[in-house]
Amino acid sequence: MAALTFVVMGRMGAERLGQLARERIHPQAVATSAQMAARLKDSRAADNFRNLFELPVLFYLALVVGVQMDLASPLTVGLAWAFVALRVVHSAIHCSYNKVRHRFLAYVSGGLVLVVLWGVLLAGIL
Repeated sequence: MAALTFVVMGRMGAERLGQLARERIHPQAVATSAQMAARLKDSRAADNFRNLFELPVLFYLALVVGVQMDLASPLTVGLAWAFVALRVVHSAIHCSYNKVRHRFLAYVSGGLVLVVLWGVLLAGIL
């Protein structure tokens, strides 16, 4: 997940800097998110970057809980990797052709995997 976040961050930076240079937009003209949305045409990578700090926070916490409570198992590791794979799919869709239905299916699938992961952890704690 960290590698995915860094890749998307790099893409976002390259796209933003490239668009600012191509369209000769002064950085101060896009100082706020509202100004950015009004001036920059392609926000897919930036939108995805923000998204990588929403649902994945619960994933990171699940990993910490799993390790601290000694609940790592083939099932929890498999669920964790399934979540990461689905987030990679989600990011690939979001940063490329961005078909909402496809992106939504990847997002919901990842969310369900995360709910199951938390259920397994909760069962292990109880």
